[in-house]
Amino acid sequence: MTPREAAIEGFLRGGAWKGTRRLPFAHDASFRRYFRLDGGPRPALLMDAPPPQEDVRPWCRIARHLDRLGLSAPAIYEADEAQGLLVIEDFGDETFPRALERGDAGALYAAAVDTLVALHRAPSALAVDVPDYDERTLIEKAALLLDWFVPAIGGAVPDGARAEYEAAWRAILPLRTGVPVSLALRDYFPENIMWLPARGGVRRCGLLDFQDASRAPAVYDLVSLLEDARRDVAEPLRQAMTERYLAAFPGQARADFLAAAAAMAAQRHARVIGVFARLWRRDGKPRYLAHIPRVWRLLERALRHPALAPLRRWFDAHVPAAQRRAPEAA
Repeated sequence: MTPREAAIEGFLRGGAWKGTRRLPFAHDASFRRYFRLDGGPRPALLMDAPPPQEDVRPWCRIARHLDRLGLSAPAIYEADEAQGLLVIEDFGDETFPRALERGDAGALYAAAVDTLVALHRAPSALAVDVPDYDERTLIEKAALLLDWFVPAIGGAVPDGARAEYEAAWRAILPLRTGVPVSLALRDYFPENIMWLPARGGVRRCGLLDFQDASRAPAVYDLVSLLEDARRDVAEPLRQAMTERYLAAFPGQARADFLAAAAAMAAQRHARVIGVFARLWRRDGKPRYLAHIPRVWRLLERALRHPALAPLRRWFDAHVPAAQRRAPEAA
């Protein structure tokens, strides 16, 4: 038995889930693993998030905060935060992607948008200890495209070009101030939402994978949802859901909102392209490469906003259209 297995056995042995069977359930792009616990007092999952690669404390803090706000985050039944072990509520098998395959995409996306509206309207949304997704961090994350994607296609970025890239971001990121700051879950897309139709209102959306939550422009999570790296969202649906969100905030200037959305979309897509390349090159997970062409299309759409011209010019000069492709896995 490995030391990690011994830690898991000791953790489960000390509580109500003693003697349960662990059934492999899911992995994600991180080092976390999940197991369904069979034979316990209620449906539950074991989250195995080994330190130092993972830290469950932010996840626990945000989960409790979201619950206080009236949203559906998994309840925490047992925890050993130091060892990265949790027994949490099992939301079942109805993932948002499965619900989308079988159901009305408009109604499902409307529920997900309404969940964001509820979060962004909550007076105490930011009453939790989370970092600021500030300009320095936004640029640092956007630079993952240079650090991982460009080398993956056999390219290189000279120091001067990197400095110009950062300057282009500094030129456009003030656009984000056209919308309020709120709590951003940061990875708000269908794979991280469970569909809980037996619950009412916004609690029908079960929230997952929110440990990286930050103070960020309110539009960030809307962009994550409607400009999805993993699936195509029909343009009429994207526009309708954008209008639905805007209608909930009648005091929001439309032009400022759309400019902020374009800036945050560009930042997110640049980061995701870099992350997907890193998952392949560093972590041996090539399956994410298939999504890179879609993310490039989304980034190109964001760059068409007139206010993003400085960034568009940089990409045209240094990562031209012919290079905007998925790296070829060996």
